[in-house]
Amino acid sequence: MRVTVFDYGAGNLHSLAKAIKGDGIDVCFETDPAEALRTDVLVLPGVGAFGRAAARLAPGRAAVREALEAGLPCLGICLGMQLLFDTSEEGEGGGLGLVSGAVTRIRARRAPHIGWNTLEEANDPIFSAAPISLAYFANGFVCRPRSTANVIAWTTHETDRFPAAVRRGNTLGVQFHPEKSSGAGVQFIHAFLDQAGR
Repeated sequence: MRVTVFDYGAGNLHSLAKAIKGDGIDVCFETDPAEALRTDVLVLPGVGAFGRAAARLAPGRAAVREALEAGLPCLGICLGMQLLFDTSEEGEGGGLGLVSGAVTRIRARRAPHIGWNTLEEANDPIFSAAPISLAYFANGFVCRPRSTANVIAWTTHETDRFPAAVRRGNTLGVQFHPEKSSGAGVQFIHAFLDQAGR
């Protein structure tokens, strides 16, 4: 299985690659969004700012959206999940618009939201394949979907309740960082890859 991590050029992706690696899994990095689609699974990582990532994505935005709508498995992590939405207060540029809604600043006194938090109402088969109830978050912005139809898990920071995970077809977005969520998080990534390989 070839897993391609789309590199926005924003930071060290070593821990993510280490979490993805396994028997029969080839991990590569790609900065060209069109080239990133030559893969079995696309990963939109959680490192960087929305504006810069959206600019990197812009030349291939239509092709990426078309590929995901056609069924290419994709895992969006933190910022990667936010890129599945239309726009963000964090920066200019458009997301993929795969999930209708916007990304806004978290409504909390203590921001950003950093640390372990519980997952609520986790109701997708992925959570049966890889039970994870506590995950590591590092986000100052959160997704506000127009409809809750794509939301498969929630979390709450102070009084702000927001999606912890969304799914549309073979695309899964998680606001938390599974690669930093101990063994359960790594198991979660591999459960997704197992589903993608079926």
